[in-house]
Amino acid sequence: MADITKTAPLLAHDERDKLELQVQQAVSHFVDQPRTAVEEADHAVEEIIGRFTEAMTQRRRTLRMSWQATDGAAGGTADDIREQTADTEQLRLALRDYRELAERLLRL
Repeated sequence: MADITKTAPLLAHDERDKLELQVQQAVSHFVDQPRTAVEEADHAVEEIIGRFTEAMTQRRRTLRMSWQATDGAAGGTADDIREQTADTEQLRLALRDYRELAERLLRL
């Protein structure tokens, strides 16, 4: 599994830029239309929260699929032992990715 939790942005660059622009426009409208500016900022924050929620839901789905695909069957043959080792390694990587994602979210 690729280690994308540390480096990949939660939102695409162009989407992030669009949302930042919405907030900047709201701020620039404050002098002339304070209430409208605050409403625009509220809408932008609502959209940002929605997009982060979608991104986190997709990331969690991807992580979940990585470890739920393992069946965890333990057996006694050499093939079973190799399969269990591979499953344990997948689970280790999944746990690492969950930890990194949780730490990243807690730093927001």
